[in-house]
This record gives sequence, structure tokens and C-alpha cells, in this order.
Amino acid sequence: MEGRSSSSKTMTTNRRPAAESKTPSRICWVILSIILFFTIVGISVVGALSFAQSTAKPLLQIARLTFQDQQGSLVNQTAVVDQSRSTITYYVTSLSNRTAVVLFDSQNGYVCYKPAEQSACFLRRMDHQDLENIQLSFNASVHRDDPRLLQNNQTKYVQEFLGIVAIAPVDPAGVGEAVRALCELGSIYWVRKGDGPGKQRLIYLCIDICFPSNICVSICFYYLPE
Repeated sequence: MEGRSSSSKTMTTNRRPAAESKTPSRICWVILSIILFFTIVGISVVGALSFAQSTAKPLLQIARLTFQDQQGSLVNQTAVVDQSRSTITYYVTSLSNRTAVVLFDSQNGYVCYKPAEQSACFLRRMDHQDLENIQLSFNASVHRDDPRLLQNNQTKYVQEFLGIVAIAPVDPAGVGEAVRALCELGSIYWVRKGDGPGKQRLIYLCIDICFPSNICVSICFYYLPE
């Protein structure tokens, strides 16, 4: 009897360490689970914050300024920069509250003019100077609630003549989405740079626009002979 008792005690004593050894393993698994849970939660929170910040960024940038044209009249200009579409749209408003629109579409390589209170648009291809001007506008585009005033003694005025080719309208299908949206209610006509209308033809209209380089351009249109 004593032999059996002592052997059973020995077996009981041998089982306890095995049972006790399982306890630290369970604790380790619990700790690892907790760490993993908080790691996943942290990654989710950081991702959500990053997404919120990215979506909070404005899609458009707006720059406003006020300048005097060559006749001394004040003109308000708003430049809307859309870097996602590589476009800059200038809204030029005179004191009589008439607004002309000039669109620079570097993605498709066009400059489009829409005179105030007219449905027709005038289109030409961009050149090297246009690319420089819009790059300056991209770099200088900031949100401004108050218009900036250009000083006359710091501004260079340039005049540019564009001849209207009125033989046939441009096919809207090939001019890009931005131009189509601007000119959806009217026809589009090609224009090309020239030396002016001469004595036999009159200037049709002019649009004044200023760039961040303090260069203001008076763009004047006239009809070319058919």
C-alpha cells in the first residue's frame, strides 16, 4: 500500500509542472492578441486620417487680382487653376460687370477665348510663351479672399492681334472636354496671331488679361478676309 501511495504521489508531482507550463503560453498568446488588435486599430486610424486629409485638399485653386487696363479702367480678374486637368480659366470682369473668359488647356494644347455676352468662342493652339505663362500661374496659384492690386509702374502692357478664321466652325469633338464645356452653347472658330487688321478692317473686340509675371496682354480680334 505504501508503495502504491508513494508512486501515485510521484505521478501527481510529475503532472503539475506540465499543467503549470501551459499557463505562460496562454498568457503570451493573450498578450500577442492584444498587441495585434491595437496594431490593426492604429493602422486603421492612421489610414482614415490620411484619407480624410487627402480628400480635404481643394480640387481647385483660386487667385484674384485687380488691375488697370491701358485706358485706366479697373478690371477684376479671377484665375481658377485645376491642376488635375492641367487647365487655368481666367474670368475677366469689367466695371460694367461684363465677364470674358480665357481658357488655357495645356493637356490638349489649346487657348480658348469666350468674349463677354457672346456665345461664340475663338480657339488657337498654345505656343511656348503660353506654356511659360501658365506655368507661372500654376506656381503662383493660392487661395485669396481679397483681390491683389497690380501697380501700373510695375506692369508691362503688351498688345496681341488675333485674326478670326470664319470660313467654317471647329469640330467640337476634337478640342477636349474643357473647351467643349466652355463653348457648349455656341460655335468655335480658329484664330491665328497676326500683325493687326490694317487700315481696311476694324478690330472686332479686345480682352485684357494679366499674368503673375506682371505682364498684361490686350488681346484684340479682327476678322480675316474669307
